[in-house]
Amino acid sequence: MTDLHIEASGAGADLVLLHGWGMHGGVWAGVVPALAQRYRVHVVDLPGYGDSPAIAPYTLDTLAQQLADALPAHFHLCGWSLGGQVALTLAATYPSRVQRLVTVGCNPCFVNRADWSLGVALTVLQLFADSLAHDYAGTLKRFLALQAQGDAAARAVLGQLRALLFARGQPTEAVLKDGLAILLHTDLRANLAGITQAALVIHGEHDTLAPLAAGQWLADALPHARLHAVAGASHAPFLSHSADFTAALTDFLHG
Repeated sequence: MTDLHIEASGAGADLVLLHGWGMHGGVWAGVVPALAQRYRVHVVDLPGYGDSPAIAPYTLDTLAQQLADALPAHFHLCGWSLGGQVALTLAATYPSRVQRLVTVGCNPCFVNRADWSLGVALTVLQLFADSLAHDYAGTLKRFLALQAQGDAAARAVLGQLRALLFARGQPTEAVLKDGLAILLHTDLRANLAGITQAALVIHGEHDTLAPLAAGQWLADALPHARLHAVAGASHAPFLSHSADFTAALTDFLHG
């Protein structure tokens, strides 16, 4: 069994934070101190990122299994972007262990389909996948720019993301391709009705990677969820609007 790298701090109810594609647990550093005043915060490096070794096959189910094996018996769960899809899968698979669920900038289906227009064009993510082999660093930096696009503090957010990108080493091309394959091909819409936990969907008002309408759809589709839209934010509201993010999260978990 692969050992996940998890950094724990604070005291209180267990709260697990899952990062998105191309990043690592360090992306949460700006909000951990505030959260650790009320919770035992577990910051995870997903397999293949930071200090966690890769796994195979690299699927939402295997990621959820790895997390279930490594985490406390019961915990609140917050996942960003790809980490949000992991969180939805974990909540559906282990309903007795995940207490409350929070997604951030998450789309149940990131790519547009014949019956879904609340994602991005297939060509957008396919371009990232195709360019990894010949322009690894450039591909990741362009993806960061897409995440910051539209934010009222876009330049500052992009600067934070770029500073963090390789702070814990570089994920392999294979891990990045496997993660992009999840974003390209996953459609969780049919799974949402079975997720019974109280849920909060935090979404940036100007998110271009996962449009706000997708966040509203997700909140409506989950049986016990509500949307918190962060005004002026894009895909990473915990970076650009950390006070709004932490207040919404803590209010929900104590509600």
